[in-house]
Amino acid sequence: MKLTKLGDLDARIAGGTDREGGGTGPVVILLHGFGAPGDDLAPLWRTLAAPRGTRFVFPAAPIDLGPRYMGGRAWWYIDIEERMRRAAMGELPDPDQVPDGLVAARTKVLALVDEVVRTLQPAPGKLVLGGFSQGGMLALDVALHSPVALAGLVVLSGTHIAGREWAARFEARRGLPVFMSHGRVDEILPFRVAEGLRGILTAQGLPVEWVPFQGGHGIPAPVADAVGAFLSRVLA
Repeated sequence: MKLTKLGDLDARIAGGTDREGGGTGPVVILLHGFGAPGDDLAPLWRTLAAPRGTRFVFPAAPIDLGPRYMGGRAWWYIDIEERMRRAAMGELPDPDQVPDGLVAARTKVLALVDEVVRTLQPAPGKLVLGGFSQGGMLALDVALHSPVALAGLVVLSGTHIAGREWAARFEARRGLPVFMSHGRVDEILPFRVAEGLRGILTAQGLPVEWVPFQGGHGIPAPVADAVGAFLSRVLA
């Protein structure tokens, strides 16, 4: 694994022929969640059953959350305590809300995707974009704003944001395979909202592989196995 700069973001690259992104294999970009360190998802490159030679890119979010989060980072700031309080009261977040900082985060990841295409040079249609939690929301947002050909999209424990903006852009991604997972007792991002997003994506012509699980906000082993199978299929 090597640490490099892609656009304005620090990123770790793994896999390929030399474990540092060498070769000409497909590329998978995975964005970590709020409060996690930049290398939070990096161990997945050893466990996901992607095609041989697949390269993995793990960018670190630009916002350092300071000592409170012990090295954690964010794509935009979220008041987690307030979100959990509202969720405990049964309040659902507004799916049309555009978070402060989304546009800035999108701009940085769009630049990263362009740099990945330029430097790693995956074959056309051999690039997958995805993420966990806040990273999953951002991955979907970037996919809807980028012209780059994608083989698939992975949204792990994400939720619906920027609803009106997204609705106008789904047509351009019609047919894009999507993998979604969500815990039925997620204490941070309600299951019902993610399930609703899955229905919208399907209705808009984006085929969704939906993997709900009995658990909270995380990536259990069966989900990782299912993601690997998804990558094997869309990158074959």
